[in-house]
Amino acid sequence: MSPRPLRRVLAAGSGLLVAGTLAACTPHPSPEVAVRSFLLAWQGGDHAEAARYTTGDPTEVEEALGSVREQLDLASLRFGLGRIEREGESATAAFDVTADLGIGDPTWSYTGEMPLEWGPDGWRITWSSSVIHPELSDDERLAVSYEQPERGQILDREGRELVSADSVTAFGVVPADMDDKEAGVTELAELLDEDPEPLLNRVRSAPPEQFQPLVLMRDSSVNASLLGEVGRIQGVDTEEVRINMSPTLAPSLVGEVAATAEHRVSARVAGPYQAGDTVGLSGLQSIFQRELAGSATAQVVSLDESGAITDVLEDWEGERSGGVDTTLDADVQSAAEAALAPLPGRAYLAAVDTAGGEVLAAANASGSANDDSALNGSFVPGGAFTIVGALAALESGAVGPEDQVPCGYETTIEGRTFTNPGSGALSPEFGGPNLARNLAHSCTVGFAGLAPDVGAESVEQAALELGIGADWRLPVQASPGSVSVGEGDAGVAAAMVGEEGVRVSPLSMALAAAAVANGEWNAPTLVREEGPSPSPETALDEADLEVVRQGMRDAVTTRMPELLAQEQEVYGQAARVAVGDGTDLHWFVGYQDGVAFAIVAETDSATTLVTHHAVNAAQTFLTSLATGEVAGEQSAPTGDTTVSETPLDEADLTGGEGETDAAGW
Repeated sequence: MSPRPLRRVLAAGSGLLVAGTLAACTPHPSPEVAVRSFLLAWQGGDHAEAARYTTGDPTEVEEALGSVREQLDLASLRFGLGRIEREGESATAAFDVTADLGIGDPTWSYTGEMPLEWGPDGWRITWSSSVIHPELSDDERLAVSYEQPERGQILDREGRELVSADSVTAFGVVPADMDDKEAGVTELAELLDEDPEPLLNRVRSAPPEQFQPLVLMRDSSVNASLLGEVGRIQGVDTEEVRINMSPTLAPSLVGEVAATAEHRVSARVAGPYQAGDTVGLSGLQSIFQRELAGSATAQVVSLDESGAITDVLEDWEGERSGGVDTTLDADVQSAAEAALAPLPGRAYLAAVDTAGGEVLAAANASGSANDDSALNGSFVPGGAFTIVGALAALESGAVGPEDQVPCGYETTIEGRTFTNPGSGALSPEFGGPNLARNLAHSCTVGFAGLAPDVGAESVEQAALELGIGADWRLPVQASPGSVSVGEGDAGVAAAMVGEEGVRVSPLSMALAAAAVANGEWNAPTLVREEGPSPSPETALDEADLEVVRQGMRDAVTTRMPELLAQEQEVYGQAARVAVGDGTDLHWFVGYQDGVAFAIVAETDSATTLVTHHAVNAAQTFLTSLATGEVAGEQSAPTGDTTVSETPLDEADLTGGEGETDAAGW
């Protein structure tokens, strides 16, 4: 099943033979003049004039020559004069033919031959269908036949299919059954709200006895009324076919597929596609359109009067369609989608393999194929960025692993006041809080207070070492995030706690968490044959990373005990970020057992103290990974998940009505 591509419009006389001066004393004074005049007229589309140089019935010759353009749906036809051999009153002339079958189609070149004879009117071409092609008999015609390969699959890392074969109705015609092809195809196009010209291009050159699919529609869009109206058009028929079109998982990554004529896709997608072709509109389906669709095997054939193929005059082997092997893991992707499904607003989750940065999942709460913010979003990370801030503080030498890092109620730097999210503080008793404890409790005041000793360069460098702002590419749109530290110590303090000058995607934060777990950062990979971007040399100190890991582990044990139910230890950081207009962002960034992931959820500020949606989603995600249960199968978490308001070590707590820790959810 294959369509004919859209035709490009060329002047009929494009590339004409160079005409010599024709003798005027005799109509056709030499074989060369007769042949040249015939070919010039045929090439220029003046078929009545061309017929005058033949011995055939003028009307029949004119019709036969004119039919060649329609039978092949030609973009252009050019000739070159070859050797002429003359023997008495007969001659044989060779000529070269270049038939452009249109955009995306091959150019058919062959050598023709025509006999000539001398008569009362001079030299004339002895007419038969073999003048059109040496192997064409008088009861045969030309046609172009296509065989399109089945659309290929997109596969996960285990070879599991990520695209389902949809049942599709193919609306088409049998040209031989139509008295008026143009009227019938135009009527069909109007019923289906399509442009008739691409459909006519397919029909004109096709074998007339074969069903020609023109418009593919998903069965959900087809109703009895439409089928009834279409069925009344002479020569129109339908067939049921199955085509790999709909993503079963990760729609924003896998992408959508449509038929070219469906919803006028040909007007929106570049390339030589036409009625009935399948075209990827987004995601990997679009990026790897050529590999997934392949290309048709094209044949110029001769047909007898019944429409049966009598000979293949030329063929061009198409490209076989193939699969795209991704790094996605269907189980991890299912768990990601299950985790986001209950959330009330926009939410995204990206997960990667900690060992190599391979993308395991990218999900959105909407399930939309057009929402790619899990990879390409740009969000303020807030306290989730303290993972980077802690590494910057250690690498700069501003603080050591065991040094005290005071965490009071607030601090003012260059006129700007920083307060902890819960307006609490960490107790200076028992040796005082260190960097890991500040990280565990997301102490904004403690991190901001380190800014003068850390400096902008150290923040930007630590971010880059964890891949934020690094130069890497995926086949689909994806953002590495960016860090641009503002002016002075206040700008550094704001960057340390992810408030200003910092933008991240869930993917970039998942990769940062993977680097903490793995000890080095790796550029992400999504399609195996594409490979990862080159990873820059990173010199992450293991002692520094141990401090960050301890802080992330303590953050889970002290503030997110609901995540402790898993057999494997969970490391993470959670944060809430007020972005204005009554909207908060909830973040969780962490890792467990070889899987690093980041979740961001957009929430109503009015509910922000009731539940932490990102931690809720993290609990569901990890439970799904552990049990293999997905949305609709697993048990819902008991009650709303909140980041604990009471740390496990109450000696850490000071002041504040109601006694909250620094994070203070």
